[in-house]
Amino acid sequence: MSETPLLSVTSLRRHFGGGRSFLRTSRTIRAVEDVSLTVRVGETLGLVGESGCGKSTTGRMVVGLETPTSGAILFKGQDLTALTPAGWQRQRRDIQIIFQNPQAALDPRLPIARQIREPLDLHGIGEASGRDAEVARLMAAVALSAELSGRYPHQISGGQAQRVVIARALALRPSLIVCDEPVSALDVSVQATVTDLLQDLQERFDIAYLFISHDLRVVKKLSHRIAVMYLGEIVEEGPTEPVYGSPLHPYTMALLAAIPDIAAPRGARRSRLTGDPPSPAAPPPGCHFHTRCPYARPRCAAEKPALRALGPGRTVRCHFAEDLGAQA
Repeated sequence: MSETPLLSVTSLRRHFGGGRSFLRTSRTIRAVEDVSLTVRVGETLGLVGESGCGKSTTGRMVVGLETPTSGAILFKGQDLTALTPAGWQRQRRDIQIIFQNPQAALDPRLPIARQIREPLDLHGIGEASGRDAEVARLMAAVALSAELSGRYPHQISGGQAQRVVIARALALRPSLIVCDEPVSALDVSVQATVTDLLQDLQERFDIAYLFISHDLRVVKKLSHRIAVMYLGEIVEEGPTEPVYGSPLHPYTMALLAAIPDIAAPRGARRSRLTGDPPSPAAPPPGCHFHTRCPYARPRCAAEKPALRALGPGRTVRCHFAEDLGAQA
C-alpha cells in the first residue's frame, strides 16, 4: 500500500434546499458539512455512521453523482469538481461505484455477460472481437460460473448479482472503487464471501476502496483506516485497530458497543446509543452529538469542537477526548 494520496477531499459540503417559493423559504439541509479525508493507493478507508449521516452523499460526490456545494475533490491531483460532463466520461474509467442493492443496479433486460461487457463497449476498451474473452476473465476473477453468462438478473441470487456488479466495476481497471453499503442487502453468509472477494481483488489489482457502511464488523475486516461520520461531519478518524481498541469519541464508543458480542459476560455494562439523530436541517448548537452524549458537559452545548490531531494518524472532534480515552 502506497503512502501517496490517491483521493484527497477537502472541506467538502453538500447542502439541499434553502430556496424560496411563492409561499415560503425552505430550510437548508446540511447533508455533508466540512468533510476532509484521504484515500491512498491500494488502501481501504472505511466511512461509517448511522443512516442519514451523509456518508453515501459523500461517496456520490466523489463519483460525480452529486454536485458539491463547496470544497475540493482531488483525484490523482485533478479537481473532480471542475470536470465537464465529457471530462467525467473519461474519468469514469478510473473511478467506479458499487451500489447497495445489486439487483437494482443491473438492467433487467440484459443478460449477465452483456452487463459486464457494457463498460468495455462504451469506452472502446480493446478490440471488439476480444471483449467476450475479457468478460470471461472478469467472471472468473469474481468466481462466477461461465454458465451464468446468458442468465438475466432475476435468474441469479443476490450474492451472484453483487459479483456481477463487482465484475462490471472492475472491467475498466479503476484505481478507486466507492463501495456504498455493498453487502448490507446480502445474507450474513454471503456477506463474508463478498468481503473476502473484495480483499482478494484489492491485493491482485492494487485497488483503493472508499468503503461506506453502517456495519462496523464488516468495516473492521476490510479497512486500513476508519472515518466515523455523524450528522454530516467526521468526528473521529484513525488506523483501524486503534479506533476499535481505544475509541476517542463518545459516538464511536456507542457504535462499537452496539456490535453484538457473544463473548461478553452476561450483564456486562455497555454504553448504548439512545435517541434519534437530530435533523440536518436544524443541527444542535455546539457539538452536534451533545444531545445524545452520556458524557456531555455545558461546554459541549455552547462551543463547537474542532477536528484535532490526537495521537499518530488520529483525529477527533471532541472537547474531552483525552479524558474519555484515559477512561477507556
